Amino acid sequence: MKSFGTKKIFSLFVATLLFSSHCFAFELDTSVDEEIRKNYNPSALEQNLPALPKTAPSQSTTTKTTTTTTTNKTTPAVPKTQPVSQPSKPQLVIKKMDNDYKFDKSTAIRIKKGTKFRVKSNCVISDYQKEGTRVSFTSIKPVTQRYITINEGTKFNAVVENSHLPQYTGNGGLIVLMVDGIVVNGSTKSVHAKITKANLKKVFLNNIKGKRGYIKGISTQVDKGENFYKKTRRTSAKLADNPVGLIISPIPTVFGAVVYSINLVGSPIFAIWAKGSRISIPAGSEFEIKLLEDVYLQ
Repeated sequence: MKSFGTKKIFSLFVATLLFSSHCFAFELDTSVDEEIRKNYNPSALEQNLPALPKTAPSQSTTTKTTTTTTTNKTTPAVPKTQPVSQPSKPQLVIKKMDNDYKFDKSTAIRIKKGTKFRVKSNCVISDYQKEGTRVSFTSIKPVTQRYITINEGTKFNAVVENSHLPQYTGNGGLIVLMVDGIVVNGSTKSVHAKITKANLKKVFLNNIKGKRGYIKGISTQVDKGENFYKKTRRTSAKLADNPVGLIISPIPTVFGAVVYSINLVGSPIFAIWAKGSRISIPAGSEFEIKLLEDVYLQ
């Protein structure tokens, strides 16, 4: 028994010496880990990774469908009902005159700007006519141009651009006519012309005006005061024939003199309420028309 215990202790001692020797020690090689730490930063590896590419959502230009992923089934979208189209309203078509369309001016016959026509009115020209009223004239003398002659009896159309009745401050009536058409060979051509003479009297700025009444109003007021003064003097003369009326006979004369003085001094103010004369040119009166632009005839 004693020898068995001694062997056991000796065996444990020998085993201890063997395992404590350097030849049985395990040493881990960490050189690879050191190289990795030198060349790379483990904490920044994830930050330096490239971003994943983004894919654009597919778009359909023909049909649109709505998909639902809750039950892994696709449900087609219900098409929207289009409103019933209402019938379009008919458009107003404005008919243009022949020379309003494009044409070759090199081959057209030209009536020069500034050409004058002697015409007569086909209706009464009056300041009663409102803006937009149509009137007409007829030529009474032919006009010859290069390659063409505008014969007597050619019709001109005009429109009233502005008009008013006699006004206060002595202003007379007014009517402004603009000639916008001429009838040649049965077709109406657009023209731009004005009236330069009306009833053989010159017209300035195309304004046919009635005579002003302001100056006439002043003389009218003076005449009224003078006539009243003459009446009072006659009254005073009649009173002087009577011995009883002789005492008061100067009173009418003095009163007439005061009224005459007031009318004489205040006539420029009183004439403000005077009106000018009316415009009423009878049919068949002679006018003169002047072209403001060239007219081209095919």
